[in-house]
Amino acid sequence: MRGTVVDIDVHLGGMPGFALVGLPDASLYEARDRVRSAVMSSHEPWPLQRITVSLSPAALPKRGSHFDLGVAVAILAAAEEVPLAGLDGVLFLGELALDGRLRPVRGVLPAVVTAVRAGLTRAVVPESNVAEARLIPGMTVFGARSLRQVLAFLRGAPIPDEDVDGLQPADAELAGPVDLDLADVAGQKPAKDAIEIAAAGHHHLMLSGPPGAGKTMLARRLPSLLPDLSIEESLEVSAIHSVAGVLPSGRPLIVRPPFSDPHHTSTPAAVAGGGSRIPKPGAASLAHRGVLFLDEAPEFSPRVLDSLRQPLENGEIVLARSEATVVFPARFLLVLAQNPCSCGNFGSTMHQCTCSPDSVRRYGQRLSGPVRDRIDMHVRVDAPSMADIDAAVDSAEPSKVVADRVAEARERQARRLRETPWRCNGELPGPYLRRELRLPADVTVPVYEELRQGHVTIRGADRILRVGWTVGDLAGHDRPTVDDMERAVELRLGQLA
Repeated sequence: MRGTVVDIDVHLGGMPGFALVGLPDASLYEARDRVRSAVMSSHEPWPLQRITVSLSPAALPKRGSHFDLGVAVAILAAAEEVPLAGLDGVLFLGELALDGRLRPVRGVLPAVVTAVRAGLTRAVVPESNVAEARLIPGMTVFGARSLRQVLAFLRGAPIPDEDVDGLQPADAELAGPVDLDLADVAGQKPAKDAIEIAAAGHHHLMLSGPPGAGKTMLARRLPSLLPDLSIEESLEVSAIHSVAGVLPSGRPLIVRPPFSDPHHTSTPAAVAGGGSRIPKPGAASLAHRGVLFLDEAPEFSPRVLDSLRQPLENGEIVLARSEATVVFPARFLLVLAQNPCSCGNFGSTMHQCTCSPDSVRRYGQRLSGPVRDRIDMHVRVDAPSMADIDAAVDSAEPSKVVADRVAEARERQARRLRETPWRCNGELPGPYLRRELRLPADVTVPVYEELRQGHVTIRGADRILRVGWTVGDLAGHDRPTVDDMERAVELRLGQLA
């Protein structure tokens, strides 16, 4: 996410050979053969001397094939085949095929951001990465399909193939995927109210109910209630997807909140991030500024669920490895869905549960107490009746109507928190809630009564206060009322069904 500019130095002299120094990994070390074949396939002379390529800073481990293009250009410049003056202030990124073609690479967006901050003004990237690189102002981007086109550009010669991208900026494609509509969900008024509150205040949500009740439908329609990302948020989210290599083709800038739903067999590294040597972002980071949905949450490994405790509190994931420590943003809205038992019918009025009491208890305990304590709202979702299904045809509220109410509530929060580093009620720390946003004692009675009775922890009480403020914002209140706090308590304790 935060890159370092690497200088490529080349020395020619001595018996023929090729040495690559500067702590390269295996994929980078293999660049020697790729670069040699690409240069010769491009009909350029290969220096018949010992070639020493140094990647600086030398103490920084380097990995990846995106150094190929820079190494090839540096070798040809040292052999005086490319004018040195044309290399000043230029960033080179790209993997070379053996025939000289340029292949796309990951992480171009954060790399260009780093280059601009370092004072570089021009960038040469594979044609497939051009739209991504041009999102950053202050950088002139040349997109090439092959090493031959790059060399022609540096020499000031005509570019082979007339259809190649030139130096003129292009408008990025901002169209995103079409959101699903909340009107598709029949009935479920309490659950719909809960996801509206979750969207308005960025509150984590658990949906519990029998199979087929609509838990997954509700969760997948939650992004349609969230406002568009700001420019800064779009660049941040797009950079994460670029590093992970999953930036949508033809849509380099992500403008809608992302939705990530890993399978319950996913490993901790797949969800929280990880990998050998330098970790990669996981599903939690890919859901940054959006929604992370864990369907059938009790089926996930306890290690996976517990790995989310840090980002739920801090909004970031810190992964320490022997060679590096990386920090990935992970401020997501968590939605969990679960059946009440293994058969899914515990508490149902329509079907008989076949699970023993011990089995029901063990199934409910698969989510640890610390994870449950970090969930703001617990809502039971029962199967809709035929009357609900018939009524939904004409009277269901579309997502746009609900999204407008969410936007108004967010604007109210933005005005109240404009002098703070926070954006939503769900991000507010407990001390700020109790001091700067202190409420009258009669308003907080429902919250602290549950705390005195041991039904919630201090963390849980703070989360009730946050939800209470959001309920008040949706109702248009300047501050929460007793009714708002009572409703927040019901949502916290799972009494709203």
